Amino acid sequence: MSVVQRDGETRKWYLLGVLGGLWITGHHLIKNLFNRKQMITLNYPEEKYEYSPRFKGNHVLTVKKDGSLRCTACMLCATNCPAECIRIVASEHEDPSVEKFPISYEIDMLRCVFCGFCEEACPVDAIRLGPEWQVPGLCGDNFIYGIDRLAYRPQLKGGIQSFVDDEERHKAGI
Repeated sequence: MSVVQRDGETRKWYLLGVLGGLWITGHHLIKNLFNRKQMITLNYPEEKYEYSPRFKGNHVLTVKKDGSLRCTACMLCATNCPAECIRIVASEHEDPSVEKFPISYEIDMLRCVFCGFCEEACPVDAIRLGPEWQVPGLCGDNFIYGIDRLAYRPQLKGGIQSFVDDEERHKAGI
């Protein structure tokens, strides 16, 4: 590592930089003390910040109209995840029109970087990043979300239906 040191008189005046920083800090302190209404602080539990609709929060597995998971266990989300936090175990379905489905779909939320690559990679709109962002927990095991937590948690009120309609896909021959 190379450190460039300046020669001359400007090197000796470091006290001016320190005093300038202290003046800026003191200026903001006094301004905030006397103008509390103009502070941009949020009183968190009582006031909540409204994020934009593009915000990417907790993961959601979407469901079909009949309530079953939309996921086809194609493994594209797990392959595309840079944090390698998605684990899927697939099985064959009893219905011959359905090739396979996930019997286990887990996301380790402590490893997830909320990049949205899983959402973009999914060809059937099975996984989304929703608007929820508060994730409390006491131990690390609480942060491994399974199918029940991802698709059927009470906040989702029975699951979120996908934008992709099965009937339109069958008509189009997809």
